[in-house]
Amino acid sequence: MSQVFPETRVVHPIEQESFRRLRARLDTSHFAPLTRAVVERVIHSAADLEYATDLVTDEVALEKAHTALHAGAPVVVDVEMVAAGITRRATVCRLKDAKSGPGLTRSAHAIRLAYEDVGPGALWVIGCAPTALEQLLTLDADPALVIGLPVGFVGAAESKAALRESGLPAVSNVSEKGGSAVAAAALNALLYHPVTKASEPAEEKS
Repeated sequence: MSQVFPETRVVHPIEQESFRRLRARLDTSHFAPLTRAVVERVIHSAADLEYATDLVTDEVALEKAHTALHAGAPVVVDVEMVAAGITRRATVCRLKDAKSGPGLTRSAHAIRLAYEDVGPGALWVIGCAPTALEQLLTLDADPALVIGLPVGFVGAAESKAALRESGLPAVSNVSEKGGSAVAAAALNALLYHPVTKASEPAEEKS
């Protein structure tokens, strides 16, 4: 079970001003709540407004992932740089223990090792290696969500297209860009988004 940190978060004035300027330059009001949260935080992390049309998300998938995340579902990352960007949740990263082999990169092996640790139902955050995402798609991971935002000219766009074709609940983007910072930002958007408490049952009328 992942470590869950307190919900209270103090937003720094610089961050508040950054989001104010972002919204002044880009109207995000038409996005559904969690989609808007992810889109805005990814744009904020990269100062790149093009992510508004490059990202591919699904609000229902994000809602289910948000519930799983706040219930303590494990979070797996492909590299320590992604882990470093996720400041309010412990993560699993097995890259240090992984070894490359014929037809297998260290990043891909790390995904196999991580799956052995967490099993099904985790949130997977991949921001560096396309081969890590490709490996995840070969496993019966039954993920709560895959944030697949690897970056690069070789395999990145293709691996993200394969993720979308898989039908798994996911956040991805169409272009070759991505990276650890934006992948962590997408997960943070779900972490920072408030949890709505279920309303109390109405009293029966006599």
